[in-house]
Amino acid sequence: MGDVTKRMRPLEAADPTIHALIRREVARQEQGLELIASENFVSRAVLEALGSVLTNKYAEGYPGKRYYGGCEVVDEIEQLAIDRALELFGADHANVQPHSGAQANMAAFLAVLEPGDTLMGMLLTHGGHLTHGAKVNASGRLFRAVQYGVDETTGRIDLDRVREQALAERPRLVIAGGSAYPREIDFAGFAAVAQEVGATFMVDMAHFAGLVAAGVCGSPVPHADIVTSTTHKTLRGPRGGFILSRAAVAKAIDKQVFPGTQGGPLEHVIAAKAVAFAEALTPGFRTYAKEVVANARALGEALADRGYRLVSGGTDTHLLLVDLRDREYTGKDAEEALGQAGIHVNKNTVPGDQRSPFVTSGMRLGTSALTTRGMGTAEMQHIAELIDRLLQAPTDTTIERVGRQVRELSLAFPLYGAPVAVG
Repeated sequence: MGDVTKRMRPLEAADPTIHALIRREVARQEQGLELIASENFVSRAVLEALGSVLTNKYAEGYPGKRYYGGCEVVDEIEQLAIDRALELFGADHANVQPHSGAQANMAAFLAVLEPGDTLMGMLLTHGGHLTHGAKVNASGRLFRAVQYGVDETTGRIDLDRVREQALAERPRLVIAGGSAYPREIDFAGFAAVAQEVGATFMVDMAHFAGLVAAGVCGSPVPHADIVTSTTHKTLRGPRGGFILSRAAVAKAIDKQVFPGTQGGPLEHVIAAKAVAFAEALTPGFRTYAKEVVANARALGEALADRGYRLVSGGTDTHLLLVDLRDREYTGKDAEEALGQAGIHVNKNTVPGDQRSPFVTSGMRLGTSALTTRGMGTAEMQHIAELIDRLLQAPTDTTIERVGRQVRELSLAFPLYGAPVAVG
């Protein structure tokens, strides 16, 4: 009984080191300003599902077709997640098992491509994603990847150029979507290009899925054969992925998720996805998504008023890409200086960047997380002023003064009830 008693102890008693580190991370999140565009804060309900006993259950296969017994309850949970995803996005088919967006993308690729086939996605340094054919990723090693960029003058996708490239390269898969493209994408235009060259059309909506769910951005579902996504960015759910598709490719996709690329699904995460999908179906989520975009525009305008150059001149979504090439510091410098004051951003390449991805000439900002905390356009104006003040003179004194204001602002918008007291 001794071992049982020890195993039932709360984390603080069982592993005080990990408990203390988690408390430090809680304090960091509570007392900082999260402007990383791929991050958000989940609800208590999502956290509760993630920490549930569902983590104990193995469930290889799909609802009603498992390789293990005792799956009656998790079958209902996973089917509920599927049904809610279909209601939310209006697709023919949904697979909610991918552990991440990268896993979702690889399963989708393998469903319609053979190794060595050509895929066409957005260039990583122009705002694309690592998994869309970058040489250092499996997508760029298993497949012949050709990549389109943006017009470096406008910062926008030129569909005529995309069409010309597709006609020359004849890809079997055309991918739209990225990780640092701030504008809405012409899904119908991309679909026409893919159809003209006989390619499957896939959209990776990981970044803007929540805006699609709320009707704030146009949906790729009516235009694409396959739509992949994460659940943890604008959708404000747990870390994970999912795939939507037309019925014609549904079986192939399911086969490439399991057994093709994954084993047992994470049913505790799938339950949390179901919770997040339900939250996204509410009127309150639609209001939230509208505020995310309004805040991004307000933050962008406030930075532009202070002389910062925005790639494409602004944003239609939750994210901004700031071009720092006319400044005396790099994206890495900006990330590190702001981070010392509790303003969390990430360095990012910009179109035409000559610096490495470890240094970069830009920074990416997003408003999803701060909007979740209840901040509005007035706070975005204040945050732009804090960013500018610190980057203009990143001295110890400025960092200390800005950091104090960051903590005051953050603690006025507590995450999970009362702010965390740190000694």
